[in-house]
Amino acid sequence: MGLGALYEHELDAHGVGAVMLTHKWQPTDLLAPHSDIDVRVLIPQAPADWEEWNHRLAAAHTAAVGRELAHRRLLEHPPGFAFTVAEADGRLVTAPELATWSLISGSARDFQRWKSRAQMAPWCEVDERFYRGILQARLGGRYRLAADSTDNVVEDIAAYQRHCVAWHYLAPCWFAAAALATRTRCPGKTAALTQWRPDGLDGYAELFLRHAEDRLEARPQSPQQLLRAAHVALEAAMRRVPDSDDPAGRGEDHARTDWSMTAGMLRVRVARWLYYLDPPPGVATDYLIRREAKELRAATRTLTALAADEGTSAQRLAAQMAALVPTGPTTVGTLRATLARWHRQKSTVQDFLSHTPGDVHP
Repeated sequence: MGLGALYEHELDAHGVGAVMLTHKWQPTDLLAPHSDIDVRVLIPQAPADWEEWNHRLAAAHTAAVGRELAHRRLLEHPPGFAFTVAEADGRLVTAPELATWSLISGSARDFQRWKSRAQMAPWCEVDERFYRGILQARLGGRYRLAADSTDNVVEDIAAYQRHCVAWHYLAPCWFAAAALATRTRCPGKTAALTQWRPDGLDGYAELFLRHAEDRLEARPQSPQQLLRAAHVALEAAMRRVPDSDDPAGRGEDHARTDWSMTAGMLRVRVARWLYYLDPPPGVATDYLIRREAKELRAATRTLTALAADEGTSAQRLAAQMAALVPTGPTTVGTLRATLARWHRQKSTVQDFLSHTPGDVHP
């Protein structure tokens, strides 16, 4: 049984009720044994109890990780998003996010329709934010190799660190730069390195594709050497990226997708926190707990913008949810306290996570 089928089986066995599973990036972007699978869950409708649903999801993920030692890394964390089919069908999943998806299970016909629409949608401000966000998170010294934990890596630490430089730093930035330079939504990292090669950048693209295709030399570069090469390559690539612009402004449609994307991310947070706080024996999660802070800060910024002057019931709901999201560093204590707070404010959390963003006004 493949990993995707195994994961689908565990979700079914625990009553998660997924009708489609996808993962971020293309199959060629997932490099065994180092790449983890970032799953997106699609469900037919919002559950009556999101908290209970998250407990099921966490239990399913824990069971899947426990099947094999390598799953500690391959299934590093529970899914990153949960959406309803209606949200995906109603274009409430942003086009740049959906363009990266690959199907694990579910309706291939629906999936291909969504992917085609995502590729054909006009370029807009949402795209600019998505791709520039990838760059802003990594460039200017923000990427730190030491922050890519090796705690759950079970073989060849140096090879994993080279993978981190190539696939967590260079390739995502190349992917984003290619999209911004061409105003097209590239499906993945390998495709970007293969297809976007402005004059003078062929050698850099080939260097990092050799990593992807396992064509390393007999004496491969050290992670630090590869990191220096990545800095030089990206400095050259960024000269081909145009300055930021705002092709369509922020309208109500963007507010609706902002709501859905934020809700989609927050819907699975409880499952992540439960897994991080009580992982299977031998699984390290401290670095994953620290990483939550970045996602939660982004959610708070979006919720605050959506709340605006709190003139509508939806805006007031966004403000109430923003108040429940921690904004500082994330620790074991932070997550435990937030789980307790969300349980006490269960009706607010349930209302926000299940809200259909039809009346959101920026």
